[in-house]
Amino acid sequence: MQTELADFIKGTADGREADAILRKCVHCGFCTATCPTYQLLGDELDGPRGRIYLIKGMLEGAEVTTRTQVHLDRCLTCRACETTCPSGVQYGRLVDIGRKLAEARVPRPLPARLLRLALRVVLPRRALFGALLTLGRWLRPALPFALQSKVPAAVPAAGAWPAARHARRMLVLAGCVQPALAPDINAASARVLDRLGISLLEVPQAGCCGAVRFHLNAQEDGLADMRALIDAWWPHVENSGVEAIVMTASGCGVTVKEYGHLLAHDAAYAAKAEKISALTRDLSEIVAAELDRLEPLLAAPSHGAPKLALQLPCTLQHGQKLTGVIERILTAAGFELTPVADSHLCCGSAGTYSILQPELSVPLKVNKLAALHAGSPQVIVSANIGCLNHLQSGTALPMEHWIMALERRLVGPPA
Repeated sequence: MQTELADFIKGTADGREADAILRKCVHCGFCTATCPTYQLLGDELDGPRGRIYLIKGMLEGAEVTTRTQVHLDRCLTCRACETTCPSGVQYGRLVDIGRKLAEARVPRPLPARLLRLALRVVLPRRALFGALLTLGRWLRPALPFALQSKVPAAVPAAGAWPAARHARRMLVLAGCVQPALAPDINAASARVLDRLGISLLEVPQAGCCGAVRFHLNAQEDGLADMRALIDAWWPHVENSGVEAIVMTASGCGVTVKEYGHLLAHDAAYAAKAEKISALTRDLSEIVAAELDRLEPLLAAPSHGAPKLALQLPCTLQHGQKLTGVIERILTAAGFELTPVADSHLCCGSAGTYSILQPELSVPLKVNKLAALHAGSPQVIVSANIGCLNHLQSGTALPMEHWIMALERRLVGPPA
């Protein structure tokens, strides 16, 4: 796609990157077939190709309107289009650049500004979110249904966290909302890896990965969160010989794996960011690499493992390009995985999307749950806290992180 950048962005880092991305696009339209919002709305401008044309227009100096912003806001950033693009167009990065431009040019109504401000303030602050979640649980019966559905009636206990006793050590990100919504996920991960001879450590000072504020178009604030997280981890990375940084939420993982790119133009952090990204692994990558050590610890397949439906988050399959990994682990553990139609389509959670775009998020959730229920599973598992919380609000079936299901299959002696 030929572009003629306007003077205001020509020669800038964003301009050069956007121009390179646009030039890869050949207008083929393969992306529309896998775009969830195009499937729902049937509008070219609510598909990747149409949004690319809108962003191209902005970069070339066209007027930026509320209509432009609406179509960009409706994008889930699920990146399914990247998976199917034959030309390797990095659409996710391009839409970040486009949204940044639109945000600077188009004032939002006051209610929308206040809602986005609240999300930027509350979600990245673990203690504040936890306190508000506790208050929400107390007030849950009196809350409006739309809000009530996002507040779980109960939070599971974390359980014991094993002492650091192994030579092999890895860091794990606690995250922003996961400690309050599902503290059992990281604790279970630590127990499973402990059985495999790996000690998992949280750094108390490690805060938000930066994804929340970055994708709410407060990109400088998001980058500041990324720098702060690097600072918290760096002494352990530099001096303690940690083997990897483990992500138990794929939404955080896809962002941290891109630190090297996002901070490439920051002289003080570029090298550190590259190192952090290189060390970062999804939990499934760690467990899959230890399958030979895991299999002797597993119960026999005849010992009644429940049927599972796996919801594979977009941030794992499209963002991190990890498909088949969790499936291999769960199959080795003796689970029967039910078929899930259109597993490439987003569930509608997408970070804050379910709050900001409920009219699109709800039908996506309904569609995803119908596909997950079709094989009559006993449990639905996922790899991302946002997807888990979003989908659980629409089903009576138990939902949990896949590591919880795996832990219950361990019966052998510890390492």
